[in-house]
Amino acid sequence: MSRWLIRNLLFSAALALMTFGAAAEGAAPLRHGIAMHGEPVLAPGFEHLPYADPRAPKGGRITLALQGTFDSLNPLIVLGVAPDVVPRYVLQPLMMRSADEPFTIYGLLARGVEMPEDRSFITFHLDPRARFSDGHPLTAEDVRFSFEMLKKNGKPFHRSSFGQVKAVEILDLHRIRFDLSGSNDRELPLLIGMMSVFPAHATDADAFDKTSLTPPVGSGPYTLTEVKPGERLVLTRRKEYWGEDLAITRGLYNFDEIRYDFYRDANSLFEAFKAGLYDFRIEGDPGQWATGYDIPAVRSGRIVRETMATRLPKGMNGFVFNTRKPLFSDVRVREALSYMFDFDWVNRNLFFGQLTRSNSYFSGSDLASPGRPADEAERVLLKEFRSPVREDILEGRWEPPAGDGSGRDRDMARKALALLADAGWVLDNDILRKKKTGELFSFEMLVNSRSQERLALNFSQSLSRIGIQARVRLVDDVQYWRRLARFDFDMVQWLWPASLSPGNEQRNRWGSAAAQRSGSHNHAGVVAPAIDRLIDALLEAKGREDFVSAVRALDRTLLSGSYVVPLFYLKDQWLAYSSELRKPGTVPLMGTNIDTWWRQAP
Repeated sequence: MSRWLIRNLLFSAALALMTFGAAAEGAAPLRHGIAMHGEPVLAPGFEHLPYADPRAPKGGRITLALQGTFDSLNPLIVLGVAPDVVPRYVLQPLMMRSADEPFTIYGLLARGVEMPEDRSFITFHLDPRARFSDGHPLTAEDVRFSFEMLKKNGKPFHRSSFGQVKAVEILDLHRIRFDLSGSNDRELPLLIGMMSVFPAHATDADAFDKTSLTPPVGSGPYTLTEVKPGERLVLTRRKEYWGEDLAITRGLYNFDEIRYDFYRDANSLFEAFKAGLYDFRIEGDPGQWATGYDIPAVRSGRIVRETMATRLPKGMNGFVFNTRKPLFSDVRVREALSYMFDFDWVNRNLFFGQLTRSNSYFSGSDLASPGRPADEAERVLLKEFRSPVREDILEGRWEPPAGDGSGRDRDMARKALALLADAGWVLDNDILRKKKTGELFSFEMLVNSRSQERLALNFSQSLSRIGIQARVRLVDDVQYWRRLARFDFDMVQWLWPASLSPGNEQRNRWGSAAAQRSGSHNHAGVVAPAIDRLIDALLEAKGREDFVSAVRALDRTLLSGSYVVPLFYLKDQWLAYSSELRKPGTVPLMGTNIDTWWRQAP
């Protein structure tokens, strides 16, 4: 019998004894995992994640690549541009999310949790074996330290979510309790469970919110061994990683070294891949996918191309109106501009006809409202919260405005001008002006890549047909993210990803409190009490049916606000990778995960 199987059986037995003891004392039973709705799919004592191969060999190096630069290693704060490598590989959360379930987390640093049915508190039982890379044991004090630090100086998402916690109590060296009473937020225990844990003895809390390039100490499987700003990051797998034999990590983190190289622009990034300078690429450019891979490396088999179906909602990709600006405060103006985007022309001429139009904030899933009349539960919510939903959206008849594919549809232009006239704008010698003041209809579109620039220029040209002056400004990564964090833009292209279990991130995207909070993802500046209450409703939902109704009601309300010009999405995932890489045969719900791959030995 293998060593990891023996350890797993012993741990399962111990977990069963602890569960019995907790129940005997009248406490909440000890759980190995938590699901947002229902129960975890994997039973206590599972051997490995269903999409990981426990026989995957360890060793070798994988080289990955990112476009842009970085000036920080901490992506959990507002300041700086930081890749996601530290919370992914160096730090660890209390519990780890399964990529094969809508929203379920299983024990990692915490070997189990106590939580009552009403989710009014959660107690984490830490694994006594957990160690940081400097050898220090991880304790409940490190968890409390991390929580308080992120609550004070973390991303807006952490500050708003963790601010709902009533109290934190350390019960002993390896147990910590969070009082969640009064929050009415069923997702909050999961968000705390996914919190990255920093070492209290090796982290300067006073300087946490400042940018830093000092490699942090973590409990994860890798340490940062090389940091060259704007050029390279190298992670080396820990030989004494404490969690090597945990069921949740078995078959993961197979490379001895993970190297990230950074490239200034998309063209140099792609040329480097063709030259074999990095190993794995997710292609997002339809033109590139259609024509750019007719190269010797593909023909010889050195590079493998693969189309992989995805089962997740596609989210909303769109040109976002900054409604903080007076120019875009009128919903009629926002709706008018959406008539000027000719998706069929753009798809055919710029993207080889390979895109699908975005029509929902949860496109491609049962959470999307288009094509479905609101059910009774939705109508009750919308009426109770006084949500302003258009009749065609309520009845499921609405679709984004569609031109005739010519790029110069006169009917669409007439509809746009009619709405603009209602809002007080008139054409004067082919220039759109405010009727009362003579103000020009002029704004800036902020972009940070050539592909965004190309699309924005096309939209700008279409808008010029109705007298609107839309200037396109291309800026570097650092300037782009700083301006975005300060909401210093008129319009920007943005993608809000979606999952099958949307939750607290919706507050950070659409909540009124986030509208003026620097660094939030409420780029549109949405301030709407109805939206705030609908987000509360989806977080309070106990069953899947009530949850779906709340999400669809939110979707209808957002669509009625015309906060974006809906663009498009890719139905499938396009992968290109070195033929030396191997992956498990099972693809999880959330798509391929490079952490389950390995390099074939020569």
